[in-house]
Formats: sequence, C-alpha cells, structure tokens
Amino acid sequence: MHNGLLKKILIALAATIVIVYFYPHPEANRFNYEEGRPWNYSKLIAPFDIPVHPDSATLLAAHDTLEAHFVPIYELNQLIIDTIVSRLPEAPDKRLRNRLASELRTVYASGVVDMRTKDEISAGRLPKVRILDKNVLSEMSTSAFASPRDVYVYLDSVLTDSALHQYFVRSKLPSLLLPNYTRNDEESRRHYEYDYLTLTADRGIILQGQTVIDKGAIITSQDFTNLRTYETMLAQLNTRQNQSQWLMLLGQAGYVALLLASLMVYLYFFCPSIYTNLRAVIFIYCTVTLFFLVGIGLNHFVAQGIYIAPMMIVPILVLVFFDGRTALFVTGVLTLICAGVTSFALEFIFLQFCAATAAVFSLRELSRRAQLLRTSGVVAVSYLLAYVSLELLMNGSFDGFTWRMVAILVVNAALTSMAYILMFAVERVFGFISVVTLVELADINAPLLMRLSNECPGTFQHSIAVSNLASDAAARIGANVQLVRAGALYHDVGKLANPAFFTENQHGVNPHDALPPERSAAIVVNHVNDGLQLAERAGLPELIRSFIREHHGKGVAKYFYLTYCKAHPDEEVDKAPFEYPGPNPRSRETSVLMMADAVEAASRSLQTHTREAIAELVNRIIDGQIADGLHNESSLAFKDVQTIKDAFIKRLMTIYHSRIAYPTAPKSPQSESGEARTDTPQ
Repeated sequence: MHNGLLKKILIALAATIVIVYFYPHPEANRFNYEEGRPWNYSKLIAPFDIPVHPDSATLLAAHDTLEAHFVPIYELNQLIIDTIVSRLPEAPDKRLRNRLASELRTVYASGVVDMRTKDEISAGRLPKVRILDKNVLSEMSTSAFASPRDVYVYLDSVLTDSALHQYFVRSKLPSLLLPNYTRNDEESRRHYEYDYLTLTADRGIILQGQTVIDKGAIITSQDFTNLRTYETMLAQLNTRQNQSQWLMLLGQAGYVALLLASLMVYLYFFCPSIYTNLRAVIFIYCTVTLFFLVGIGLNHFVAQGIYIAPMMIVPILVLVFFDGRTALFVTGVLTLICAGVTSFALEFIFLQFCAATAAVFSLRELSRRAQLLRTSGVVAVSYLLAYVSLELLMNGSFDGFTWRMVAILVVNAALTSMAYILMFAVERVFGFISVVTLVELADINAPLLMRLSNECPGTFQHSIAVSNLASDAAARIGANVQLVRAGALYHDVGKLANPAFFTENQHGVNPHDALPPERSAAIVVNHVNDGLQLAERAGLPELIRSFIREHHGKGVAKYFYLTYCKAHPDEEVDKAPFEYPGPNPRSRETSVLMMADAVEAASRSLQTHTREAIAELVNRIIDGQIADGLHNESSLAFKDVQTIKDAFIKRLMTIYHSRIAYPTAPKSPQSESGEARTDTPQ
C-alpha cells in the first residue's frame, strides 16, 4: 500500500516538475495583454515617470523612410588621376602620352565611382550623393558618374587616331583605372544613426500619477509600447530592490502542485477503481502534461496558439476509458494549469469549460466514429457561443470580435476528431479497451468468432446465449455491459483445439467414453490455455483474455473428478489434475461471466423449465460457486449477487417459456380430395 502511494506521489511530482520547467517565467510581467484586444485590468496609473517611446509602426516607418531617402556620404580623392597618369607607360612620341592623359583628366573631372555605386545609380536608387570636403557636406548629382569600365569603353570609342589607339591598348588601362569618388562608410553610418534617432525620438513623458491605460480600452500599438516600457522599468526597479525570482518560481510550483494534488485527492475519494490502477493514474497525469506541452508549444510559435490546442481530446479520452465526471475534473485541472499561460485567463477558462461540458454530454458513450464528428460540431458551436457571450460581457459590443479567433476555435474543434486515432494509441500503450473496440470485437463476423461458428457451432451458440445472459445481468448491477458481452463471446474459443470433446459439439459419439477421467479432464481443462494462445495470436486485448483465463477460475471439472472418485473409492483423490488453472474472477464482469456460463450450460439439462426449477438451479450453482470461494477476489456485493440471480431467472424463463399448442385445422373438402394444404402458425 505504501509502495503504491509512493509511486503515485512520484508520478504527480514528475508531472509537476515537467510542467513548471516549461511554464513561462517572466521576470516582471504582471499583466497579460495583446495588441488590438481590450485592457481587462483596472486603470493603470504610472508609479513613476515613463518615457513615451515610438511604437513599432513608427519605428518601422522611420526605418523604411531612411532606407528610401538616406543620401550616403562620399569623398573626392583628387590625387587618383595624377597617380594614374604617372603610371602610364612611356611612348615613342610623348605627345601620345600627353593626349591620353588629357582625355583621362577630362573623364575623371565628371567623377568615377566603383561598380557597386554605378549599379545603384543605374537602378535609380542613388540619384545623388553627399560629398564631404573639409568637414563640409554638399550634395552632388550622380548622373555624370562613370565606372572604370565605362571610362575604358568611352576612351576606346573616342580615340580614333591609329597611333594613339595603339598606345591606349598597350597602356593596359583596366589595371590602372580606380574610382576618385569613394564611399565613406563610417561617416555614412554615423549620419544614418543620427537621422534614425531624430526620427524615433521620444514623444514625451507619462508623468507619475497619470493614466497609462484605462480599463476596457483597446490596446493600440502605442499603448502596447508604453506597457512594455513600463514593465521593463519595473523589472529594473525590482532588480535594484533585490526581488527574488525564486519566489515567483516557487509560486508557480505551488500552483501546479496543488492542482495535480487535488486531482489525486479526487481520484482517491470518488474514483477508487482508477486510483488503485497505477496505469490509469499514469495515463491521466501523462495526458495532462502532454496537452499542456502542446498548448505551450503552439503558443510559442503562433499568436494565441494555445487556443488551437485540441484540449477537448482530453475529456473524450478520459470519458471513453473511465467516466464523464472524471473527464470533466481532469479537463478542469488542465484548463487551470494552462490559464496561467494565456493572456486572458477568464476567457480561456470559460471557453474550455463550455466546450468540455458540451463534449462530455454529447458523447457519453463512444461506440461509432460518426459520434466524434457530431461531438466536434457541438464543441465548435459551444466555443463560438461562449466567445460571443464573453465579448458582449467584457466589452458591451463586438469591437473586440475577430474572425481570426473564430477560425482558431473552429480549427480546434475540428482537431478534436483526432481523439479516434489517439484512442487506439492509448489502448496499445496502456492496455485499456474502449467501447468502440469492444463493439468491433463483439461483431460475429470477426475472424475468430467466424472460425468458432464454423468449427464449433454448438460452442458458438452457447457463447451467444451466455453473452446475452451475462450482459443483461451486468446492466442491472451497473457493470461494463459491452465488456461482458465481448468477453462472453470469446470465453470458450479454446474449444477450437478439440471441438468434439465438448458436449455441445457432439452428435451421438462421445470420445470421452474411450478415455480415462484424468485424461478427459486434462483435455477439457486445457481449453483455457488453448484459448489464451489463440487470443494472443489474434491480438485480443488483455481484458478480453481475462475472461478466457477466469471464466472457470480455480474450479474443478466435477464430472470427471466425481467419475474418478467413484472408480477409486478407497483412494484419497488429488484434485490438482482436475482443476482449472485460474485465477478466480478478479472483477465484477468476469464473475458475472462465470455465473452465466455455468447456469446456461446447466439449464440445458433441465427436464422441466418451471420458475421453481430454474430458480433452484440458479441458486444452487451460484451459491455453490460462492461457497467454493471462487468469487472471493471479485468486488461483487451481496446485493449484486441477488440482482444477478433475478436477472438469470427472468431471462431463462423467457428463453424456455411454454409455447401455445396450436389446434389441428379441420379438414376441408379440398384436403379430403387429396389437395395439399399448409398451415403456418403465426
């Protein structure tokens, strides 16, 4: 007991650590708000002077303006042309060298720039530049600027004299030509930053005691910037005052731990069957943790992403495997944990509460896939109604209503249908079984049942009769009817190994007549292990296998045991060779099946089917099982036993009711004349 409690505490502790680790840990965010949404807190008064920084739109506009209109700064290097001329090679005729130098000076007087600058000029992005000369800036048009390549092409075209052109080619000018106007990056950056600061200067100050934002006001871009400035300054003030962030972390841990502890307390007092099932506890805490992480992840990458997280899968899964009350409580805990992450906790809690309630009451018991589609629609409608109601409650108008939020909620509801896929994953991982799976297993067209019908028709009919008998009793005591129905259909599949050795499949020849009682008992008893092997190969869930394993418990094959005792009256007979492997029934459902199996088989041997005879048979068999201790490990109550007996008696009376004897039809003239007549009783 203490070991089980320790495991549950460790599970809750692990979930708490994971959730708190991924919980947002803002250093000074006292408020949750979004641009374009109403301010849902009381009027905020500035506790200190707050500078009014430009909002994001202003900053973006300033950046775009500078990018479009900023004029870069260039410098003129007047010595470049002299350097180029000095590097010209000697010519046979000095006049050739002087003429080429003169042409170069003429071109360079208009300005030569690098290729990048020339490309910007050609693209129209640089119509003018500012020239820095002795700390004086002057603007200059770039229309006459040329690149070194332009200079070379120009000279190549204008030098028509043959001797001069030959000298031009021999001078290898492409390696000599350099820009005389070069960009001063340092000065350009400094002036750019100065212009940006000028455009983005503070717009004023919110003085201490003035209103930062009123309650219910729509948060504009400027309001959003003011609030961020306020929080930054408050964080700096708190840091200077040595406010411990560990206290905030401790508060978050306490908040999450209390919610998860309340879930454990709920399970202990109101759902002991879940509390004592370690796998069920792990499933619930893992589900809460997983969907919290999904919500956090979506919220990190998408604005209001936590509203997209299909939280309604949680109540559906819990409802499918447990009950509706637990589904609502688990969803409530998950909602409160996630509420601390959202910008509007009241809105989030109300939306999730309405949707979860609608999901649970629209679904109740999932047995067909179409029900999930209907539930998704109901969830979508409940989300939208709750959202509209909140907008009217908080704003008194539709000013804050956004179609984006409507789309998010509709997508959320649509994703709820993924519960069908996750349901099968949960069955495989945790070993649970859903009503959908039980309905599919109970289909008589299932492969194993079809084989049972074809190879063991008597056993198949017996299984159907037991299924009807047991499911009726299960419904009366509040047990899982679908589980009992499916388990009863498969409880005797082990008889497929030796069909002819079981009475219901025999046709006049009994192979047991040629065998000793202990050998016959071994064959009959072994149908339990044979059934388990068949069930394992067919992939039947563990819960269904428990019906095969426990439907005889540790009972004795009494016919062969008594036969052996009569044949050996002087011996002390060992019961072990005649006992079923067990274990005894450990649930109400398997106990009901054991009772129904024995009663249905014995009822076939009754000579008369009066109420007294049936009641005597039912009481004798069930009381005998209880006296043998076969139901000691089950959770059946005494009142359940009596209810089961009454259900069996009523059902058997219906099955074996006396039929009306139809009178013989009087002979007609046609029959006397030899014509055939058929009377069909109605």
